[in-house]
Amino acid sequence: MALIGPGGRPVTSTPAPASSTASPHIKDSGLATFAADVLEASKEVPVIVDFWAPWCGPCKQLGPMLEKAVTDADGAVRMVKVNIDENPEIAQQLRIQSIPTVFAFKDGQPVDGFMGALPESQIKAFVSGLTGGGHEHGGPGHAEEVLAIAAEALAAGDINNAAQAYGHVLQDDPGNPKAVAGLATCYLKSGDIERAKTTLQLVRPDGAADEAIRAAEAELKLLESANQAPRGEVEVLKAKLAADANDHQARFDLALALDSGGDRETALIELLEIVRRNRKWNDDAARQHLVTLFEAMGPTDPRTLEAIVRRTITRAGS
Repeated sequence: MALIGPGGRPVTSTPAPASSTASPHIKDSGLATFAADVLEASKEVPVIVDFWAPWCGPCKQLGPMLEKAVTDADGAVRMVKVNIDENPEIAQQLRIQSIPTVFAFKDGQPVDGFMGALPESQIKAFVSGLTGGGHEHGGPGHAEEVLAIAAEALAAGDINNAAQAYGHVLQDDPGNPKAVAGLATCYLKSGDIERAKTTLQLVRPDGAADEAIRAAEAELKLLESANQAPRGEVEVLKAKLAADANDHQARFDLALALDSGGDRETALIELLEIVRRNRKWNDDAARQHLVTLFEAMGPTDPRTLEAIVRRTITRAGS
């Protein structure tokens, strides 16, 4: 994945990759025609937008594979290529931070997307998903039914089927906050942080504050924190605390390690213990992390309610 640097390009550049197909379903676009080529056209069939630049190596690998998959779809989906060097306004408006980035539009709204070059099998699956995959689509009642199936699959650890179900809802209802949050969570579960970020950008404006979106964003923040935190074995950190119960950094690292290992309940207890001993430690780091955990779990999660009760008791006793 090539990062977009200041000015939109590196010092040197190479010629743009030649199109691997003359398909009538693939075209170049820019600021003047983007609305017609993408927003309006996506009301007829899904439109894939490939954001690229001549200097981007991964773009040269991804572009031809996308073009082939679109050509094979034979009109069921279209493709638009946007050179971000020539159209920085579009990249800024859609908050494109790195390339290649691909968005899929339907009914004038983004419904799916990814960053970076994917293997051909995943590209085919991406395009196939946009064409409906042969599934029947329905109204709001159908969406609620599919969302319930997706949530059940996700809870059972069946990430692939959950992702397909959430994507199915987004085909009918672009930007649906619960479907966007669910699909982003699937990517988080599989460790694909960048694609989770891209997916969260697909939520429609009136759904940005939805509880499901806030929970997914909180989970994303937690995963990023866990990846940035210093790695330490749980038993080693426990030994440090046994030697010094006021080693708040060791307790905080232990909480992160426990949470990343799936033991969120004990992680909450350790964070609450830091708050009990020194609420202001490290600029309120433990309390702020607790808030993020609460948002990720949701207000009705039994673990959230239990932690809030514990916190209330701690405050009353202090």
